[in-house]
Amino acid sequence: MPTTDLSLVGESAVVTGAGRGIGRRIAEALTDAGVDVAINDVDGDALSEAERALEGADGDLLTYEADASDPEETEAFVQTAADAFGGIGIVVNNVGIAGPTKPCEELTHEEFMSTLSVNLGGLFNTTSAAIPHLKRGGGRVVNVSSISGKRPLEDRTPYTTSKMGVIGFTRTLAVELADHDVNVNAVCPGSVEGPRLDAVIEGQASSQGRPVAEVEAEFRSASPKEEFVTAEDVADTVLVLCSERTRRVTGQDLNVSAGVVMY
Repeated sequence: MPTTDLSLVGESAVVTGAGRGIGRRIAEALTDAGVDVAINDVDGDALSEAERALEGADGDLLTYEADASDPEETEAFVQTAADAFGGIGIVVNNVGIAGPTKPCEELTHEEFMSTLSVNLGGLFNTTSAAIPHLKRGGGRVVNVSSISGKRPLEDRTPYTTSKMGVIGFTRTLAVELADHDVNVNAVCPGSVEGPRLDAVIEGQASSQGRPVAEVEAEFRSASPKEEFVTAEDVADTVLVLCSERTRRVTGQDLNVSAGVVMY
């Protein structure tokens, strides 16, 4: 079967929160396509595992242990990547936490703000540090939001608030950077198979006093396909958004949800 050359923008990228899960799959897709990729994570062991897993790819991999919600650590990560690769052409803001699962009136201020600090603060810190590098040669920014930023998710106020904020950030930055040939888009995954989704389902079941199997079936039934999506589905979408094939696509929030959300 013939293959299609996506002609990826630039030759280097930074991907946050990429020690495991969706972030690692995105880093794998990019390095397999020949892009040099720098990844960060707060979990040093996960970074070591990622380094072993991605060994032998066409692109080089640089790992950097850092907390994306810390502006100084993030600036150092971005600069290290730029120095190592001679610039940055792609930024993928994947870092995020699920936050607490409980009714809004039971949340503390710290619980609410700590979720925003990672999910929006990490996004801001990485992107703002990378913008001067992106402006030098054009590029792509892809932000990982969620379909939960578009529709309600009971007992998940901090998370859904942060993910809607990602969409607002994406649209505004797309306008700001348009004259510099930098496209900014978001992907909005639905329920992604894996340990994180399992924890969300278990938390939801616990907070609502329902069986885990019942909540899982409800999550699946939200899709007309009655399926969860995979990390590979999200990574493939990011890869396309980082390519020249989407040079006139900017300011968009693209669903990868098996049909759960269609707007």
